Amino acid sequence: MIIVDTELARRQDEGRPVRVGMVGAGFAGRGLALQIVTSMVGMKLVAIANRTLDQAERAYREAGVEQLRAVESTHQLEAAIAEGQYAITDDPFLLCEAVNIDVIVEITGEVEFGARVVLRAIEHGKHVVLMNAELDATLGPVLKAYADRAGVVFTNADGDQPGVIMNLFRYVRTLGFKPLLCGNIKSLLDCRRTPETQKAWAAANFQRTKMVTSFADGTKIAMEMCTVANATGFGVGVRGMYGPTCSHVDEAPSLFNLDELMRGGLVDYILGAQPSFGVFVLGYCDHPLKQRYMRFYKMGDGPVYTFYTPFHLSPLEAPLTVARAVLLGDAAVVPLGEPVCEVIAQAKRPLGAGESLDGIGGFTCYGMLENARTVGAENLLPMGLTEGCRLLRDIAIDQPLTFADVELPAGRLSDRLYCEQNAALGARRILQPAE
Repeated sequence: MIIVDTELARRQDEGRPVRVGMVGAGFAGRGLALQIVTSMVGMKLVAIANRTLDQAERAYREAGVEQLRAVESTHQLEAAIAEGQYAITDDPFLLCEAVNIDVIVEITGEVEFGARVVLRAIEHGKHVVLMNAELDATLGPVLKAYADRAGVVFTNADGDQPGVIMNLFRYVRTLGFKPLLCGNIKSLLDCRRTPETQKAWAAANFQRTKMVTSFADGTKIAMEMCTVANATGFGVGVRGMYGPTCSHVDEAPSLFNLDELMRGGLVDYILGAQPSFGVFVLGYCDHPLKQRYMRFYKMGDGPVYTFYTPFHLSPLEAPLTVARAVLLGDAAVVPLGEPVCEVIAQAKRPLGAGESLDGIGGFTCYGMLENARTVGAENLLPMGLTEGCRLLRDIAIDQPLTFADVELPAGRLSDRLYCEQNAALGARRILQPAE
């Protein structure tokens, strides 16, 4: 943070703020706009793209911006930015193509749409910050490969659990401890939740019903921990993670098998624990003198210690990732290479041949985290590719879906990118049903 705020202050003094384009203006997008406009020195949210212009306008107005310019071409957008105007548009590709935008923040939660935006941004030399764990968990490794070839930063964001976990992971490792487990803290998980059961809560909290459903049915935490797995190389011990129940995060070292953790590290979560909005990392140290210091500072007897952050403040912290990417070339959360884990789709209820799947946070499926090698060996269908798929056969409740069970929608970029990602793994998956 010290380096980031110093560098942003320097950009402010030089009159060269980091120029941000945001795609998506929902609940999280409006929070990000508020934070950049009202609190970030050396950074300017120059443009917002949203499929409905009134929501893009709302994001700016809630942040106190009254003078806006609606644009319909790249030339109009570049002119607005050059003249110091805030711009809105319903075409996200204008932001990707504008020469006077430094970084794109993609914040829609959509996989196919998000992939198209991110790929266009990378093609035009833009750094990309994702507040879209769904896209990252599904296609993050291949998009990272595209970003590397273009020489730009591709990263998930500070503030969301993966970003806070990775900051803590790096901190623990820097202190000389061996990270063994990266953990999330979950207060509720019920894979039977649907948009109907979550409708009232979503309305009361100003969020999209399908997004809230994905929080409750376990899909969201699977997506988040998938991004952490791919950024650390840690896998899962069991499909869906263990998810033990406890009252406080300090109990976590006793809840997981040390021998299993020492074999390479895990991602997982604890259920019902305090602090309920936090994350944690289990770190290992068997040095007797360092253990003495840890006892003195009330960290326990070891050799496994709990390090935790009691909160995450997305989207208030997300602009820090923007600054890290543009000013320092540093990613908060980024895949190491090929996928380590993926999020697979399981039937939320009995499904019948001919039905169409309604995607993340819907009535038909929920997501579970699984090791990528198992996903490839069993030809399992990623949750992020389910929307619009047509079932070719009946599926029992809680049964995982395979590519052979569905007909994919035609012409999707996400399917092509997923094939490329599989090639890196050497997996032999069939993205069309078996005849």
